[in-house]
Order: sequence, then C-alpha cells, then structure tokens
Amino acid sequence: MATLTSEYKDEIFETVFENAYHCFVVVDDQGLVTYMNNSYCRFLELDKQEVIGKHVADVIENTRMHIVVQTGKEEIADLQYIRGNHMIANRIPVRSEGRIVGAVGTVLYRDTKEWMLMNSHIKDLLLEIEHYRNQLKEQHGITYSLHDIAGSSKQMSELKEKIKKVSPGDVSVLLRGESGTGKELFAHSIHHLSERNTKPFVKVNCAAIPEHLIESELFGYKEGAFTGAKRGGKLGKFQLADGGTLFLDEIGDMPLSAQVKILRVLQEGEIESIGSEAPKKVDVRIIAATNQPLEQLIKKQLFREDLFYRINVVQVFIPPLRERPDDIRIITKFILHKVRARTGKRVMDIDPAAMTQLTYYSWPGNIRELENVIESAVHLTNDETITVADLPDRMHPPANIEKRTGNLKEILELTEKKTIQHAMKESKGDKERAMQILGIKKSSFYEKLRKYGLS
Repeated sequence: MATLTSEYKDEIFETVFENAYHCFVVVDDQGLVTYMNNSYCRFLELDKQEVIGKHVADVIENTRMHIVVQTGKEEIADLQYIRGNHMIANRIPVRSEGRIVGAVGTVLYRDTKEWMLMNSHIKDLLLEIEHYRNQLKEQHGITYSLHDIAGSSKQMSELKEKIKKVSPGDVSVLLRGESGTGKELFAHSIHHLSERNTKPFVKVNCAAIPEHLIESELFGYKEGAFTGAKRGGKLGKFQLADGGTLFLDEIGDMPLSAQVKILRVLQEGEIESIGSEAPKKVDVRIIAATNQPLEQLIKKQLFREDLFYRINVVQVFIPPLRERPDDIRIITKFILHKVRARTGKRVMDIDPAAMTQLTYYSWPGNIRELENVIESAVHLTNDETITVADLPDRMHPPANIEKRTGNLKEILELTEKKTIQHAMKESKGDKERAMQILGIKKSSFYEKLRKYGLS
C-alpha cells in the first residue's frame, strides 16, 4: 500500500483535494491564502492564481479563517453565508512545534440539488427565527446583539467573552470607553444574552434630560402631582423597565440630586413617584455607561462615591479604535455592506491605498467617525471602489503617514492632536462644526481639547 501511495500520490492528492465536492482553503499565520482547491475557486468564480497571497477576508465573505489563526480554536460545523447560500464550514488551526502556522478550512456540500434543498430549508428556519427576533425587538426595545458588533482582534475577542460571562447574572455593569466606541451596542448585547431578554430594555440619556425634569422622567408622577402634569399621570423609566434592564447612558452627567434617588432605588429596590403616597417595588438591572473619569468627578464632588460602587460591580472597558487597528478592515467592510444595502448604491470595495489610510488614521471619534467617513465616501465616489480621493481631506497623506519617532502611544496621540487641529482649521474655529467633522460628542471633544492644550 505504501508503494501504491508513493507511486500515485499526485493522482491521490488531485482526487481527494482538487476535484472533491468539498471546498478546501489553506491560510498562513497572517491569514493569507496559500492554497484553494478547484471546487472552491469554481464556486467563488475566481481564478486560483488571483487568490493566492491575498488576505482571506478579501477572498471569502464572512470568513473566520484568520480569526482561527489568531485564537488557535477550531470551529466545527459552523454556519457560513457565502454568495447567497448558507454553507457548513470547518476551520482547524495548523500547529508546528507548538506554534500556529496557519489554518485549514473546508466548506461542505455534496451536490447542487441536495444543497439547494437543504439551503432552502435552512433559509426558511432562519427567516422564521429572524421574524420572532424582530417581534421581540419591537416589543422590548432590543436593537442590537453581540453578532452586530464587528471585530476579531484579541481585545475584542476577550471583551466579547467577558460580556458572555457577565450577561446571565443580575449584577450591575459599568461600560467605560471613549465616545463612539459602541457602549450602547454592548448594553443591548448584555440584555439580549441575559435571562431578562423577554422583558423591556429601556434607555435613559442622562446628559439629554434637563435637571428639573430628570426626577419625573426616571420615577414618573401621579395625576395632579404638579401644574402641567398629564391626565392619568406618567410612568417613569424605572417602572417601564420593571423586570428588565435600565441603561443609564452618560451617567457621569447625571445631577447629584438624581444620583441620591437612584442610589436609594438600588439599595431598597423601590421607587416613589412624584405625588405618590407609598413606594413601589421594582425589579430592574442597571447597566451604566460613561466616557468620563468618574474617579476624578468623585474627587471634585460631582459624582457620589457610594453610587459609583453600586454601579461598578463589573466594569467593562471598551478600547478605542486606534488601539485595535486589526479590526479596522473588518469593521469597514461591515459598515460598507450596511451603507450599500441602505442606499442601494453599488460601491463594492475599498482599494488598498484607501484601506491603508483608514488603518493609519487615529480615529478620535472611533466607530461613529468611521461610519461617517464610509457613508460620505459611498456618496462621493463615482466608481464601484472607494479610493483615497473619496476620503476626507484630514485623512490624506502626508498628514497622517509620515516617519515619526516615539512609541506607539506617543505617535497615536500626536496624530490625534493633529487631526483635531485640522478639524478646527477646516471649521474655521467653529467647535460645533469641528465636532461634526470628527464625529464625536461634546464632552469627549472638550476633554481632548483640554488634554492637548487646544482649548
């Protein structure tokens, strides 16, 4: 048998790999394609010579091969959407002398008719699941889940695992991170993965409610409680979220008077509406979010220390985009797909030079700014591919790609400072306009101005 295998090894290889019904792909430790069999090339309608050496994410849509290389964890029988069909994919890391050197992937199907029948059945089931998911979203206010958060860097993978661990319980969670990093998406995801996911998810933007109205907004009021009160009274956010989750966004901007009342709710589990004669029990899980340094606000007596410890049972830090450049390619393609679907404009890709600019940019407005940039580029381009010319002026060389000295943190901070200066110049000193250009909120913008001495 050994002689037969040795003598006909080329024929055996061609039969098993090249002409098999299964699709095979191999990537190296950088996620670059080193091999793809004929079946896969035919299915993707690509020439084999063109795909070799390309990053796998640029060749296969929704691939996770490069993620398997990073994590070293095999993924078996995973559902993958490719070219309008749901396929079943296996992804296995390849190790040599204890080090991951690549990964092998297979997409399984036997013949077109059999797969089309199975695929039709899967699509029907997924559409049914999506229908019920949308009903729950409309009923309980859940808009996002963990699947809606793009990114496969080490930081994001660890963050998603942490979210999965803390979600099932009822502990309070404090989400921290710069403006535009996606704190609200993570709040939705925690609720979606919790035992409360069939109950309401209620959001309160603490910075947007005037101080004299915040008590009635949070705790509601009885009919006739004050002049101008609605007939029949009004339920507050705590009553609306009873049994579910209350998301306190921008909690660092909450006035001290309201902080005292929220602390009582967390301690006693009950609220008292304005004009009410007796307190009422509520069962609410608190998720809070802030882009401010609460510890400094405590020292300035602008935030209660006892409330901080109540909401900070589990702290989750969401890293800014500039600290995870590996995610920029994936997030950009994710956003491009969303914008293309929404606008109907046929913009299919981003050329390598433009992608390089996106990768080197410091993103002071984080993902919100990236969304603004991609949407603007989609509307500006006259081609099917976004080029450097379609990107905002502040992202053009030599502004942010140049030889610099210093460590990565110093380089990123210098780039961020120059970007803010450029936005101020472009807006002719109009700070509101500069905030729009950068895609960041007022509190974050002024914090950066103070940080770099630009105020």
